[in-house]
Amino acid sequence: LPSLKAAIKNSLSKCLDKEIQRWKEDKEPEKLNGHFQSELLAIFVIQSIYSGQKRAKDISVAVGEELSHRLSKELPAKVRYKDAFEDFKEKSKKHRYYRPILIANINNCWNFRDYAEKNMAEKDDNKASTLSMLGDIENSGFDVLLQQLFAQLKPIYKKFTENKWDSSNEIMNEIIKTTSKHISDFRTLKDPFYHAIVEKIHAHLVKEYIVRLLKRKVSLKAPGQQQNLAQHISKNAADLEAFCTSNGSQATWLNSALPKLAEIIRLQDLGAIKIEVATLATTYPDIRKRHLEAFLYIKANLSRSELKSILGYLADSAASTLPGAPLFSNINVS
Repeated sequence: LPSLKAAIKNSLSKCLDKEIQRWKEDKEPEKLNGHFQSELLAIFVIQSIYSGQKRAKDISVAVGEELSHRLSKELPAKVRYKDAFEDFKEKSKKHRYYRPILIANINNCWNFRDYAEKNMAEKDDNKASTLSMLGDIENSGFDVLLQQLFAQLKPIYKKFTENKWDSSNEIMNEIIKTTSKHISDFRTLKDPFYHAIVEKIHAHLVKEYIVRLLKRKVSLKAPGQQQNLAQHISKNAADLEAFCTSNGSQATWLNSALPKLAEIIRLQDLGAIKIEVATLATTYPDIRKRHLEAFLYIKANLSRSELKSILGYLADSAASTLPGAPLFSNINVS
């Protein structure tokens, strides 16, 4: 058993060394079914472990289980792999195949995750640490992949407040066009990771739109002006939802945020506004008074007492609601 474990461990180590060398040499990763991945790391390593386990089980089931437990600590030389990935991520940004290599490593995690889920016992501490490490690699990879897109979107979003929502359709089209270019690159991620990154994008697009609404840059007294703005927001929201859905986002919980905010702007009856605020708070229980107060700056025809009444209604309705997925809690109000 020790010699079998040593042989597999040695094989894993060699595979990792070869893979790291490929990163350093800036070689484009292989594609399998349109997805970047390392055949060496994600396929050969798993096959090596499986074949080693099979040989051990051929001796006896107990020996097989013991080897499985010992090998779980090696998947795939965990700490060294993560450290090597982080090192590459920080130092190799100018490499031609930087992004494909990042994507390949995220995709590799799927094979390792699948192995861990199926072959490691729930009570095995190594399972939790392995899955946690894989999650760290996936998320840090996503963050890097999204940096460029989010940086490009920032000045486009600023145009909403700079133009006071005039030409908002053109601005939204620019946002969608910019995002589209990046999403096409992300299709080389395996499907679960592609969906995960698209949902991160979806959340970012909605959040950044709300950020602009909370900037206290637009204040409208006339109901007609408010209704006009509400129409712009509703149209932008519909376009955003259609775009994200067509690209595979399953984050349907985000879809009602902007329409609900548009409705609050459109409504003029105080009672109706309160009901809509309560509905918003039920759907997005992380909204706080500071968010709503900044947003209601748009409705310049509200008296101080009306504003206070609406804000008080939010506090009452939000207090009893369990927290859901975060949206407003990620938004700082200046």
